[in-house]
Amino acid sequence: MLLAALYCLLWSFQTSTGHFPRACASSKSLMEKECCPPWRGDGSPCGQLSGRGACQDIVLSNAPLGPQFPFTGVDDRESWPSVFYNRTCQCFGNFMGFNCGNCRFGFWGPNCTEKRLLVRKNIFDLSVPEKNKFLAYLTLAKHTTSPDYVIPTGTYGQMNNGSNPKFNDINIYDLFVWMHYYVSRDTLLGGSQVWRDIDFAHEAPGFLPWHRLFLLLWEQEIQKLTGDENFTIPYWDWRDAKSCDICTDEYMGGRNPANPNLLSPASFFSSWQKLPSSADVEFCLSLTQYESDSMDKAANFSFRNTLEGFASPLTGIADASQSSMHNALHIYMNGTMSQVQGSANDPIFLLHHAFVDSIFEQWLRRHHPLQEVYPEANAPIGHNRESYMVPFIPLYRNGDFFISSRDLGYDYSNLQESDRDIFQDYTKPYLEQASRIWPWLIGAAVVGSVLTAVLGGLTSLFCHHQERKRLHEEKQPLLMEKEDYHSLLYQTHL
Repeated sequence: MLLAALYCLLWSFQTSTGHFPRACASSKSLMEKECCPPWRGDGSPCGQLSGRGACQDIVLSNAPLGPQFPFTGVDDRESWPSVFYNRTCQCFGNFMGFNCGNCRFGFWGPNCTEKRLLVRKNIFDLSVPEKNKFLAYLTLAKHTTSPDYVIPTGTYGQMNNGSNPKFNDINIYDLFVWMHYYVSRDTLLGGSQVWRDIDFAHEAPGFLPWHRLFLLLWEQEIQKLTGDENFTIPYWDWRDAKSCDICTDEYMGGRNPANPNLLSPASFFSSWQKLPSSADVEFCLSLTQYESDSMDKAANFSFRNTLEGFASPLTGIADASQSSMHNALHIYMNGTMSQVQGSANDPIFLLHHAFVDSIFEQWLRRHHPLQEVYPEANAPIGHNRESYMVPFIPLYRNGDFFISSRDLGYDYSNLQESDRDIFQDYTKPYLEQASRIWPWLIGAAVVGSVLTAVLGGLTSLFCHHQERKRLHEEKQPLLMEKEDYHSLLYQTHL
């Protein structure tokens, strides 16, 4: 029944669109198709007066795509973000962000000139205060409205091409849940028709770069929210695990002893919203009409409205006094890791993908691939090297994150240990070989010492003899008899 609940949850997002800076959610920005907000530091668009960036036209890649998506112009995510904007901030140097107000990954300081390297740790290596801080940050993000981003409640067409904006606030945690859903949801072809063979972040080359950026942005939002500039996401090393060793109340939450579909009441996350009942889900699925009546939150017997949470999951009658189904599930839903589109709803998602990213990083370090290794063309839609990653604004290309994590300002504690192990592994064979021949080396050294002493003695005696001979020759007269001279020459030649 958890899968059915997840199915209902995801249907509630079907009219949502991109990832929008709050400053670009106005009808003016949408109709002008320009997202170049001012930087607070100098009040100019993109911080241009301070040399941070400039408002420029978006340059889309024209590399051919694979055949997996046979449509054009039916999905707001195509050629992201051109359906909504064709001008955005292009930041210079180490500046980054939708208004160039942030530092590029790996840099910090007032002018983004200071380099830094943060380290993601194994969650079991965190101290108790570090672990509790991480859990508290998750809950804080769950209860804090995002100051910078909003989510739309309609497509660009439903907004009358921007003249009638439809946006809602969202908390920071759910913003990332929603982004992961949006990037992987099906394409709506009209009516009840959908195209399922599409995913801008999975089942193709962009899988690892997209999730790498996702985690970096998640860390950045938590750092801004808490003021903890050194915060990093921990990872869960699940290799050879016999069970889910983080599924305890001390960490990410154990099972409720009375109902294994719910979290334990002792869990840190037990105060988060619970799942709807199985009966609620079954009733939602039994409704035959996708939409009815006014087609808004007052619609009765509407599958969409009941699922969204504005109609009773017991009767299907609209009831504005309660919030159920989607509205409840959006806060928190257990068990969503089993489905791609809703998996980011589970806090374990972060720990899991941090470890996946560490494996990606290990591969990069082992093979040192060139940028050209990442496909330039003919990948599924959204996955070419120069394609902008959906649904991020500011814009990032897939190939931008096909680089070492150290170049992005972070590392993994297990890989730092591996670097030391690599040096040890390199020298170990030589050390072992030396240990096997060590007795022979000792013996050779002793014999060599004896031979050196003997040769030294012989050399000393020879030199002493030669010295006496030289002294004897020096005593010979400079003039000698003829026969004596020939005798000396004979001895010398010998």
